[in-house]
Amino acid sequence: MGFLQKLKAGLKKTKAGFVDKVTNIFTGRSNIDDQLFEELEEVLIQADVGVKTTFTLIDKLKEDVDNEEVTEPEELMSYFQKELKELLQNDEGDFNFNNELNIIMMVGVNGAGKTTTIAKLAGRYKKEGKKVMLAAGDTFRAGAIEQLQIWGDRLGVNVISQQEGSDAAAVAYDAIQSAKAKDVDLLIVDTAGRLHTQTNLMKELKKVKRVIEREAEAIGAGVEVLLVLDATTGQNAISQAKLFNQAVNVDGVALTKLDGTAKGGIVITVKNELDIPIKLIGVGEAAEDLQNFDPEQFIEALFSQDE
Repeated sequence: MGFLQKLKAGLKKTKAGFVDKVTNIFTGRSNIDDQLFEELEEVLIQADVGVKTTFTLIDKLKEDVDNEEVTEPEELMSYFQKELKELLQNDEGDFNFNNELNIIMMVGVNGAGKTTTIAKLAGRYKKEGKKVMLAAGDTFRAGAIEQLQIWGDRLGVNVISQQEGSDAAAVAYDAIQSAKAKDVDLLIVDTAGRLHTQTNLMKELKKVKRVIEREAEAIGAGVEVLLVLDATTGQNAISQAKLFNQAVNVDGVALTKLDGTAKGGIVITVKNELDIPIKLIGVGEAAEDLQNFDPEQFIEALFSQDE
């Protein structure tokens, strides 16, 4: 199965729960009127396209109607797709691996798919010939260190760890020194997804990032912060993203479990309301189901008529 076919298969629920409803709005009437826009607004909000983004889309469509003299609802459908693509433009959608050592600091709440995403990324870049190392920086969750070590063994990738309850920043420090000494190309640092309070978590993550940035600067390494969000949590994911971004300045988002939601509008909201590039989307369990995000292909897969 090719990339586009996999994407189509992974987005089936969103297609049925969101796109088909949108399509019905544009094809089920003979003229463009206020009711069309009201129905579209309702479907967009139900699909986890946030209120702010929904209003932006509706306003742009109304401008298209006036400026382009659009009179047919079906013709407006193509403008809708064009506006979606423009909202999703993602110039920074890939990692900037321009240094001898590149570090990805992974953040996100427990259960979002952080560990699995780390494993998939490690596997991908090892296949590409990069020397990859992992750092087990989630020292608070029972079993997190062991889980990462199991993945490391499976992939044949070194994992730097300390015992449960250790200082996560110290783990990151050790990992960077080891990665530099062993000429590693890519170091992926796991971090905690939940401490006793939200304040504690963000303080911990800020500390880890300070250490990573300090050590990276000393040796000329590149650092990116990747936030893992679970698409099935909808607007809650947006709240999480805002908090993590305030704490550690997120460089990109990996949006997991898109195949598990009928509300794929979350993709549009993340990009438009947070202005953080979506770098990766997960549309299945297999390693190759974690894909670089491409707005053109995403919209094509959503609105394609063939299976």
